[in-house]
Amino acid sequence: MFFIMGITDGRKDFDFHQMMACGACGAYGRYQVFMTYTVLSLFFIPCIKWNRHYYVQASCCNALYELDAEIGKRIARGGDVEILPQHLRPVHPGNRGNGWNTTKQCRNCGFTTTEDYEFCPKCGLRF
Repeated sequence: MFFIMGITDGRKDFDFHQMMACGACGAYGRYQVFMTYTVLSLFFIPCIKWNRHYYVQASCCNALYELDAEIGKRIARGGDVEILPQHLRPVHPGNRGNGWNTTKQCRNCGFTTTEDYEFCPKCGLRF
């Protein structure tokens, strides 16, 4: 007799969206909630999940926050929950978050901008 088993990491996205003013970039967006976990599978059937963590990602700048576990469990059960700033712990500041240099200057023509351009709108050189 033989066993086919494995341990993998998984992610589950929840159908929960809340409008917010982002604390990282100041833009309006929405929170997208998901859970990461580790799972033991026997014969390709998930049996045991552990190491669950709930995260919130801002749609405007992709800032990532770890969500309080109790709030995450309520969202997973489909409860009516409002995510407040005290429920979040910053993990990654996002594309335009605090602590990042939000001003870009072209090394070719000197054009300065605060927008998230990949190329300079004046001369076309990559920032």
